Amino acid sequence: MLKNFFARIVRAPGDLAIDLGTANTLVWHSKKGLVINEPSVVAVMTVKGVKRVIAVGNEAKRMLGRTPEDIKVIRPLRDGVIADFDVAEVMLSYFIKKALDGGGRFLKPRVVIGVPSIITPVERRAVIEAAELAGAAEVFLIDEPMAAAIGAGLPVDQPVGSMIVDIGGGTTEVAVISMSGIVCSTSLKTAGDEFDEAIQYYVRRKYGLVIGEKTAEQIKISIGAAMELEPELSMEVFGRDVITGIPRSVTITQRDVVEACQEHVSAIVAAIRSTLEKTPPELSSDIYTRGIYFSGGGSLLRGLDKVVEKDTGIKTIVVQDALLGVVKGCAKVLEDIELLARINSASR
Repeated sequence: MLKNFFARIVRAPGDLAIDLGTANTLVWHSKKGLVINEPSVVAVMTVKGVKRVIAVGNEAKRMLGRTPEDIKVIRPLRDGVIADFDVAEVMLSYFIKKALDGGGRFLKPRVVIGVPSIITPVERRAVIEAAELAGAAEVFLIDEPMAAAIGAGLPVDQPVGSMIVDIGGGTTEVAVISMSGIVCSTSLKTAGDEFDEAIQYYVRRKYGLVIGEKTAEQIKISIGAAMELEPELSMEVFGRDVITGIPRSVTITQRDVVEACQEHVSAIVAAIRSTLEKTPPELSSDIYTRGIYFSGGGSLLRGLDKVVEKDTGIKTIVVQDALLGVVKGCAKVLEDIELLARINSASR
């Protein structure tokens, strides 16, 4: 009886669902809903060889490209996995404490984290250890495409084929799901970050202008597209002239972004086709009837769904609240840990 009483106290602050993304980290509180949606960025100052974290999330991203030499703005996750364990631990700890609003100082939450399906057992262990050191009582991992499918409300536990394409900041995950398991999948390290880098390279090559990572992301969000659309959008951007080193501006058009991202869009389409080719015939029929579902921030690139639909001949649907797909799926699993057990069992 006392054991049950203390167990209830331990979970009193609420449990957390986390989409630990390369670009952004989203945290869903079991009692409050979405409480954090901030960049996965940390600002670190080095003093006499010792690193000290001075900002995390939104505050750190505002420093991007604006810091002196002794302050570095770090993204501790690359291609969906932890690249800097110590900084990732600090970031996770910050987000967990902020999500619990101080209530988790002594009372530790259960945590469900969405991770790319391509990460290794060692990398999975690193995520678990980072969350435990950050203050989690129990840590459960779920593959991002499965979480995205659950978040989209797809019938993952039914004998029906569902195709989900989750495009995040560091990875694109294409998966066919049926009976609580991933039947076949394709993962590639081509996603939102690569779109940003492609835009930076294109602007430098065509206009002789060096722009920052933040500016490239703004271009992608404001006028970015996977195909030419009407009316064509444009925007003025500022940067540093390659030859003179003097600041100047140019007008970037939507057509520029289409050309810049063409190679990466083609890679995503190829991954979808490759997965369809591996799909059993009965499940292929389900997908043709029900469509391909897009989730994740990268799926919001204008016209990307139309490009896929034209190439495959299958209707393509961008799910509602695509940015929240993975974290919503993790949140649903928090309410039904047995579902996670069935999913992990089916995926072995």
